[in-house]
Amino acid sequence: MNPGRCLLACLISASLGAQAAPEALRATAERLKVEAFRTHGAYEDLAWLCDRIGHRLAGSPQLDQAIRWAHTRLMAVGLSNVHLEPVLVPHWVRGREAAQLLLPAAQRVNLLGLGGSVGTPAGGITADVLVVGSFDELDRLGAAAKGKIVLFDVPYAGYGQTAVYRHDGAARAGKHGAVAALVRSVGPVSLDTPHTGAMDYVPGVPKIPTAAVTIEAATQMRRMQLRGERIQMRLEMGAHTLPDATSANVVAEIRGTEKPEEIIILSGHLDSWDVGQGAQDDGAGCAMAMEAARLIQNLGLKPRRTIRVVLWTNEENGLRGGLAYRDAHRAEFGNIIAAVEADHGSERVKSFHLELTKISEEARISALVALKDTMGTVMAPFGVSFHLGHSGADVSPMVAEGVPGIGVEHAGTHYFDVHHTEADTFDKVSKDDLAFNAAALATFAYALAQSDLRFR
Repeated sequence: MNPGRCLLACLISASLGAQAAPEALRATAERLKVEAFRTHGAYEDLAWLCDRIGHRLAGSPQLDQAIRWAHTRLMAVGLSNVHLEPVLVPHWVRGREAAQLLLPAAQRVNLLGLGGSVGTPAGGITADVLVVGSFDELDRLGAAAKGKIVLFDVPYAGYGQTAVYRHDGAARAGKHGAVAALVRSVGPVSLDTPHTGAMDYVPGVPKIPTAAVTIEAATQMRRMQLRGERIQMRLEMGAHTLPDATSANVVAEIRGTEKPEEIIILSGHLDSWDVGQGAQDDGAGCAMAMEAARLIQNLGLKPRRTIRVVLWTNEENGLRGGLAYRDAHRAEFGNIIAAVEADHGSERVKSFHLELTKISEEARISALVALKDTMGTVMAPFGVSFHLGHSGADVSPMVAEGVPGIGVEHAGTHYFDVHHTEADTFDKVSKDDLAFNAAALATFAYALAQSDLRFR
C-alpha cells in the first residue's frame, strides 16, 4: 500500500471513536447551540472588551488590562490550569500625526501611520508627491522619486496581494531616495477611513516615515498627477519605538478524561491595532474561543482529550505570542492534535481549513478526507465545509514545524471594509452570528476531542 493510502486507512480507522455515536454527538451539538443562543455569552464578553477596554496594541495599558480581564473571565468559567505565559513584545507608539496638501489646493489629508514606522524630523516634512501604481513603475521612474513623498496608489485586489505595498513600500521608496512613503489603504471600500497595519524596513536602506492614506485621498492625488498638477504635501508623524514591553498569552483548559496529554487548541489574538475597538480583529475570535470552552464546561461535557484555550498576544506587529508559545511547548508538539485559530471576524462560520506541513500532498488530501468523514455528520447542521488551506498567523510557527493547524473561515463579506481602521467597532457585530459561531466552534472541538483522529 502506498504511503498516502496507508495514512488514509489509519486516519479513518482512528476516527471510529467519533463515528460510533453520531446521533449522540448531533444531540450534543444541538444542546451547545441552544445554550449559546440562550446566554449570548460571547456577545456580552465582546461588548465588555470593546466598550470598557477598547483597542489593544502591544505594549499598551489597554492590552495589559485585556489580559487581566480574560484571565479573570476564564477563571470564573471554572476552567482548569488558567495562567499567563509571559512574552516580551514590541512597543511602538503612534504619536501625533497630521498631513496637509499645500498644492495644488490646501486641504487636510486623513492618514494613519503604519506600525513600526519612524517619525518625521521635528517640524515635519514638506515635499512633492510622486504617485505610482506598482513597484515596477517606481523602479522605472527611479531617480524621479528622490526627495519626494512616494504614494503607492494600488487598488485592492485581495488582502495578501495588496498588503505587500503596506509592508514593503517604505523600503522600496527609500531605496530610490524618497523622503517618505504613503500607501493607499488596503481595503475594498472607504468612508475616509485609513487602514493601518505592519510595515518593515530593510537593512542598508534609509528608514523613512510611512503611513496609509484613504482611498479617497489616494485617487484624488492620482487625478491631480494625471492633470499635470504639482502635488505638494506637509507630513508630520510622531511615531517612535520604545524598549520591548512585558505581555502574556492567556491559557486555560478543560482537562481530558481519557487522553489528557492529547490537546486541541482553540485560539484568537487579544491584541489589536490602536484604532477602533478591535471587535472584528480579533476580539470576536477571542470571544468565540472563550465561549466555546464555557459552553462545554457549563453543560458538564467531559471531553476525552484536553481542550486548551490560548489567547495570543502581539499578532498584529510581531507575532511574539505565537513564537514564544512554539518555543515553550515544543515537547508537546507530537500530542497537539490540532491548533485551531479564529481570526477572520464575526460573520457566520463557513468552513474549516486544514493546514499540514512536512507531509506529501497525497497525505494532506487523505487527512482532509478523514476530517470530513469524522466531522461531517456532526457539523452538518452548521453548514460548514472542510478544505485544505491556511490556518492562522499565531499558530503558524507551530504549523511550520509539523503541528496540524485549522483556520476558522467566516463569510467575511464586510471584514476588510473595517479591518485595521477606526470603524472596527462593536456595533457591526451580529449577536446571533456570534452565538452560532461559538456553538460551531464548541461542537467542532468537542467532537474532535471525542474522536481518535490524528492528522499525522
